[in-house]
Amino acid sequence: MKKQTECTTILVGKNATIDGSTMIARSEDGGRTIIPEGFKVVNPSEQPKHYQSVISKQVIDDEDLALNPLRYTSAPDVSGENGIWAAAGINSENVAMTATETITTNSRIQGIDPLLTTEEGGLGEEDFVTLTLPYIHSARDGVKRVGYLLEKYGTYEMNGMAFSDKDEVWYLETIGGHHWAARRIPDDAYVIAPNRLNIDEFKFDDPDFVCSSDLKELIENYNLNPDFEGYNLRHIFGSSTIKDAHYNNPRAWYIHNFFNPEFGGKPSDQDQPFICHANRKISLEDIKWAESSHYQDTPYDAYGDQGTAEQKKTFRPIGINRNFETHVLQIRNNVPAEIAGVQWLAFGPNTFNTFVPFYTNITTTPISWQTTPKFDLTKIFWINKLAAQLGDTNYRVYGELEADFEQKSLAACHKIQHDTDTTVKDLSGKDLQTKLEAANDKMAEVVYSNTVELLGQMVDEGHGLMTLKYDLLD
Repeated sequence: MKKQTECTTILVGKNATIDGSTMIARSEDGGRTIIPEGFKVVNPSEQPKHYQSVISKQVIDDEDLALNPLRYTSAPDVSGENGIWAAAGINSENVAMTATETITTNSRIQGIDPLLTTEEGGLGEEDFVTLTLPYIHSARDGVKRVGYLLEKYGTYEMNGMAFSDKDEVWYLETIGGHHWAARRIPDDAYVIAPNRLNIDEFKFDDPDFVCSSDLKELIENYNLNPDFEGYNLRHIFGSSTIKDAHYNNPRAWYIHNFFNPEFGGKPSDQDQPFICHANRKISLEDIKWAESSHYQDTPYDAYGDQGTAEQKKTFRPIGINRNFETHVLQIRNNVPAEIAGVQWLAFGPNTFNTFVPFYTNITTTPISWQTTPKFDLTKIFWINKLAAQLGDTNYRVYGELEADFEQKSLAACHKIQHDTDTTVKDLSGKDLQTKLEAANDKMAEVVYSNTVELLGQMVDEGHGLMTLKYDLLD
């Protein structure tokens, strides 16, 4: 059984961020069943030499697995029942990848290039990071690698994925069973990509737009373009449904208005632009707030007091109980390359957690982030889930506690990161990695401790609010 994943992707070019870094982010969301996620380094000796997908049984030829894979970080599904699902990471050459964003399609392209069935084979979200990230040396390499794999092996699902290095951010979407398209995100722009086909304007004669070699011919031969001028891939290959209006578009609309209040529009608008510009430089905290959002200060906030019961259930929020892992992959330009890669990582529902900025030039990860499949309060994944489920019972009371916890934790992590950047500036090799791993452990310990403290505060505040109580003074 394939596990469900429905996510929200945020991409930011280097001239649109507060510190000149590139940032690609995604919340990895699942279905009704809890999917425990971990944090792992895959060292070259651990990279599969022969690969077979669990879901589709697709075997990857040895010729497509390089002899000398790079080390990379990942955020896998720790159960392994449906395969690796490495999700996101940064390799030893500071190239980042997040995969995948589940997207939409339409019957026109499916009638021409159908998605494979899992019985036929093909690749999916289970496979892409493992088969791509250890073999690429730039963001453009990532696009080329995935494009090659899609054309050779095909896919059984529609997905979007992103790549970045210190200079470029790219976003790729699969089209049908074997086709694909990608575009470079302008350095001064950002992107919000919910669960629909997102790329709109496409230029076939521009090097910042690339695709499978016959895509333009396919569009023309099968009369797929509904527009009088130009090529809009969302119109050609995507959807514009009632589900999009309630499930996908409102998420983009809300964050567009957060990044630029002049954006306006309506939550259900179908043609919100793919490439956008904020009214300020975007920070890590902005992305965390966006990935945690639930339509605050609108009638659609499940925790708010503005709307009716029906309005509160109208639109799917970004911050949701089904957030199991969220990351921001940051490649910094204001520090040496050896410490430039940072994987900001959070487990559990984003409305009740915090990011931790883990250095990625490492060979192991903090113990508390090595999640166990079963409930275990020594692991941050499970303690975050507990905090979220308790916090959800009375957001008016617990929300402020969480906000203080998040600010306190992010401040502590920023301080450790600043101190470490300075301390390790003259180190290299194993000495450097040892210091970075120690810094990661310290940040993990601080956040774990702060989360336990948050739980204690919730218990204190909630004691008198329980329904099951009786007092002679009541």
